Amino acid sequence: MDAVFDICYLTPDGNNVEPDDIPKTKESVWILGKKYSPVQDLDRIRRDITSIIWCTYRKGFVPIGDEGLTSDKGWGCMLRCGQMVLGVALTRIHLATDWVWTAETRDPTYLKIIQRFEERKQAPYSIHQVALMGASEGKEVGQWFGPNTVAQVLKKLAVYDKWSSLVIHVALDNTVVKEDILQQCSVNSDRGDNNTDDVHITDWMPLLLIVPLRLGLSEINPVYIDGLKICFQSPQSIGVIGGKPNQALYLIGCVGDEVLYLDPHTTQRSGLVENKITDEQKEMDCSYHCKYASRIPILTMDPSVAVCFLCRTRKDFDDLCNTFQSSLMKEAQPLFEICDQRPSHWGPSTNSDIDLQNTLFTEFEDVDRQFDDSDEEFEIL
Repeated sequence: MDAVFDICYLTPDGNNVEPDDIPKTKESVWILGKKYSPVQDLDRIRRDITSIIWCTYRKGFVPIGDEGLTSDKGWGCMLRCGQMVLGVALTRIHLATDWVWTAETRDPTYLKIIQRFEERKQAPYSIHQVALMGASEGKEVGQWFGPNTVAQVLKKLAVYDKWSSLVIHVALDNTVVKEDILQQCSVNSDRGDNNTDDVHITDWMPLLLIVPLRLGLSEINPVYIDGLKICFQSPQSIGVIGGKPNQALYLIGCVGDEVLYLDPHTTQRSGLVENKITDEQKEMDCSYHCKYASRIPILTMDPSVAVCFLCRTRKDFDDLCNTFQSSLMKEAQPLFEICDQRPSHWGPSTNSDIDLQNTLFTEFEDVDRQFDDSDEEFEIL
């Protein structure tokens, strides 16, 4: 099945050539917070890249929106990048940081993750749900999203997905507020008396922290390059939603002054993986994996980005904050600010997201939601 997602590189005379995905350099390669040697670890780099859930344009899915769109080609690349970030987060939460995919993988938990991104009405993060929820952010179906919009949409969708066990926090105004995050992620239990201070933390909801940023006007200001590298090198990093101007890409790491990325701009047919039993289902699963990353110079990136981090535990969050304070905040021009409490001019926080996150929901499929496209069952067209 490797041929499904492999890329054949040929010279003009028809001979196979080695893909130029990872440069032959003495500098370290950083991918999703992991450090590699491009010479000694090339096979491991490609194995780990292949294990990332790769989301691309699809065609032939159930019509979506007033125009009845059956493909997201030309408008869904940023939505697909958001799906990829979420795919990494769910893989790390429910499988492992060093989990490896192969064409033979049939792990039920992995399949449950993949099924959340399929083009069907019941899938929590399908292109249908992401695009239709975008209407609440002022984006009609078929309109291009920016990094902040897709972050806000994923935040809203995650509230309805009980199984994922994930809190998404989108930082406002280039500021990470620890107080808000701790309130959102800490699952509290009252000991039963009337002392409101007598509350202890019994659990931590895994946190996907997304920080939307503008790192220049029409192009990236070079002063931010080192800060971006610090983000890519953080163990909690799960990449950056960004890209080139008018072309969204999932930026997964860096080497030297280049960024590595997975490209959603491949149009594949729509289909279901199900339990990965039939040849068609196996082929569909392989279509969610790409063997090689690509790379571009950091300075050619679009300045509008969203940096993403996953904190599975409270310790992960504390360590990430320490990284911010010890490294990121010491840059001449930090990417963003971090503070213990909300700035006074923000006003009090609303508890709506927190209340929703700590409420026991019915299963996703049973929730009557206003952004469902239709009541018809999904069919492969």
